[in-house]
Parts: sequence; structure tokens; C-alpha cells
Amino acid sequence: MVMKRLIRPTFAAYESVAKVIRRARWPLTIGVRVVVRDEDKRVLLVRHTYSAGWHFPGGGVNKRETAVDAAVREVREETQIELMQKPALVGVFLNLVQIKCDHIMLFEASTWRRVDEKPPNMEIAEARFFAENELPSDASGGTVRRLAELAGRQPQGTMW
Repeated sequence: MVMKRLIRPTFAAYESVAKVIRRARWPLTIGVRVVVRDEDKRVLLVRHTYSAGWHFPGGGVNKRETAVDAAVREVREETQIELMQKPALVGVFLNLVQIKCDHIMLFEASTWRRVDEKPPNMEIAEARFFAENELPSDASGGTVRRLAELAGRQPQGTMW
């Protein structure tokens, strides 16, 4: 009898299958990102533990949650910053990265305050303010494009 050697799929293979299943089960997602600036006009960015680069704080909109409420919640969860007024909608963008069909609603916050509570957060590795001319080299493309659009250096696009 000949023994067949079992071939074990790689992690990348599992990840590819998971993306296809995610796309089939959740064909459209809605997310939020928020532009928060400090008194020196520096922009707040976060670095996640699960993906590379720096991004605006934000995340997914939960079932039965408004996009504005999700924006306020995500900023507080990720950065311990409480928005004092409803953030203003800047635009809606399509994100097709990672086989997603994701619509991202970008908001801009005007007033905020820091809150002292620091719940355990496995999602955020770091949150910092950056001057726009000193952004980290690995700031996400969507983040860099949105800042250029807000500053009037390029017209507003539709893709994240």
C-alpha cells in the first residue's frame, strides 16, 4: 500500500479562502474614518496591530448604528478622544482593497477632549498627532490622498 503524503495548505491559502468567503457573505460593508486635528493643526493617526501603516481613526458601522455614532465611538475606542460635537461629513469613498467592497464615510471633527479612561485595546498599537508635512512614510494611500484633498492640493476623488 502506498501512503500518500498529506499536503497542508499554507496560511496564505487559508487567508485567500477566508477573503472569498467574506466577500460572498458580506458583499458590501460601511466604514467610517475621522480627521481629528489638534491646536497646532496636526492630524491624528493610528497604527493597528493587525495591518501595516498609519490611518485615520475609524472602523465599521455596527448594525442599527448611525455612521455618525460609529465615528464618535471609534475615535473614543481607538484614541481615548471624545468628540464634543457631531463630526461633519467630508465625503463617501469606495475601497476595493483586500477583495472588499467597502464604502468609507470620511468625517472631520471640530472640537474634542481627551478622556482619561484607557480600556485594554488589542487593536491599536499606537495613536499620535503628525504635522501634515511630517507624515510617517507608511501612512496609508487613502489617508495621504484625503489630506491633500482637504488642503486643496488635489480635487476630491471617489476611491479610497
